[in-house]
Amino acid sequence: MFRTTSLLSRSVQTARFFTASAAAAQGPVIGFIGLGNMGHGMVKNILLAPANIQSKVIVYDIDQEKVRSTVELGAIEASDVKSLAQQSDVIISILPTSQCVLSVLDGADGVFANVKAGSMIIESSTIDPVTADALHKSALNHKLRMLDSPVSGGKVGAEAGTLTFIVGGSEENFEAARGLMNSMGKNLVHCGEAGAGARVKLCNNLALGISMIGTCEAMDLGVQMGLNPAKLAAVMNTSTGRSWSSEVNNPVPGVLPNSPATKGHTAFAVELMEKDLRYAMSIAHQLKCRTPMGNQAHQLYGILTDKGYGERDFSIMYEFLRKKKPTKSQ
Repeated sequence: MFRTTSLLSRSVQTARFFTASAAAAQGPVIGFIGLGNMGHGMVKNILLAPANIQSKVIVYDIDQEKVRSTVELGAIEASDVKSLAQQSDVIISILPTSQCVLSVLDGADGVFANVKAGSMIIESSTIDPVTADALHKSALNHKLRMLDSPVSGGKVGAEAGTLTFIVGGSEENFEAARGLMNSMGKNLVHCGEAGAGARVKLCNNLALGISMIGTCEAMDLGVQMGLNPAKLAAVMNTSTGRSWSSEVNNPVPGVLPNSPATKGHTAFAVELMEKDLRYAMSIAHQLKCRTPMGNQAHQLYGILTDKGYGERDFSIMYEFLRKKKPTKSQ
């Protein structure tokens, strides 16, 4: 039985993922692996999109609670990655590290070894470019289509369906996946051939990690001088100090009603930012590219991770930089 919905009026194109096994009256089977802060919202918007109304959405995650929450939305649970791959025409993965992605996609019981030839793989994790290149090569050897397509916009963007997809791969595969990505995002950017998406995403997150620290320092200075943080943020967000960190993910609790800082710091984890900057700094070192701010930012996020705040949203940096040290209950 197919889902019905009247909750979304977003105009999207139907993704062209049909294979010989997909009946004309039925949409492609969509597999989704990774139901964390980003994945849950992405699956929700796939399920709500009118263009996907004829498609089954099969999900897998090692966290059963996360699986249950997406099943309640209308998804179907897969027992393991192998089972999901065998049933799917297109598979989206969004996982925490390059190692996880390699294991899930290219392991013995992973996606590549079990999905049917010609299927599309949309890999939306933030991974290092070497891994992205290796996955593209392996996908080609398995006669699969693939995009490295990391996303930007955070948990808020994932829930709202306003993510930016940063895509590497062939123009043909990009156009084939456009409809499905449109059901989860607002901006689709084809950055170039295989691996380009992964490379662009690391540059973006390098800037993001640095800008969050700058925003935290500026907001803390203002508060220490007795300024109203909401008014300070309002000025910054209509002036040259404006950034995503100040406008969407302001690090001062209470400035924005739905920011991670206000709602318990559960969004983009410090340990993931540390990982992304580690990848970026490694490549910068290989290329002899000077990144003094990036190095300092990486060290700061590493310190936070070592102190036990790795699972908190990276805006917790504000609390760390203040005279008062953050408590683990904040």
